[in-house]
Amino acid sequence: MSDLMLDVDQAGELKAAFRRGNWTNQEIKRLCEGTVLADVRRLVLGHASITTIEHTIDCDAAPFVPSGWKVEEHQKGGQFKFDASQVEFYLAAAQKKGSIEGNKLRKELVSKPVLNANILDYLLKNPRLIPEDWKKDESGNTRYIFFWGTVYRDSGGSLYVRCLYWYDDGWYWSDRWLDYDWNVSYPAALRAS
Repeated sequence: MSDLMLDVDQAGELKAAFRRGNWTNQEIKRLCEGTVLADVRRLVLGHASITTIEHTIDCDAAPFVPSGWKVEEHQKGGQFKFDASQVEFYLAAAQKKGSIEGNKLRKELVSKPVLNANILDYLLKNPRLIPEDWKKDESGNTRYIFFWGTVYRDSGGSLYVRCLYWYDDGWYWSDRWLDYDWNVSYPAALRAS
């Protein structure tokens, strides 16, 4: 066991370094768990290296289908290397002013590079990839991010699109019926151009 003493100056250096790296308190907590810092020390000593993990999502694969539903439409999107900067949120003009019916919005999105539900499901399995600013919009409202590249039909014949949203302490999926109105809190996830 080391006789390490962390003085005020060293604590200040660490704090400044965490700030330069845009660390969150949650990330610092994870750094202190288990053997993570021991692994970082191995890196500093030259006994290990860092490899960037590419999160490649197969957007051509069959999507997850909730029980009792079927896929009405699934727009394939090839292999998508997830990078949050490659995702943008789209709101129709009518959504920005108030709302638009989901079926009309679907028609408006036909020419847009919408992302499919494979992205949604990958993010749910890898929530650390989801940026903090996806939780709420600029007005502080919960964002429901819809993946229009996959449209489902339930057993009653109604059409739905699934979405990703933050609630309390985690990321979840939900859905919305296309006959409902869609407002400013319901952006479509698009592949950034």
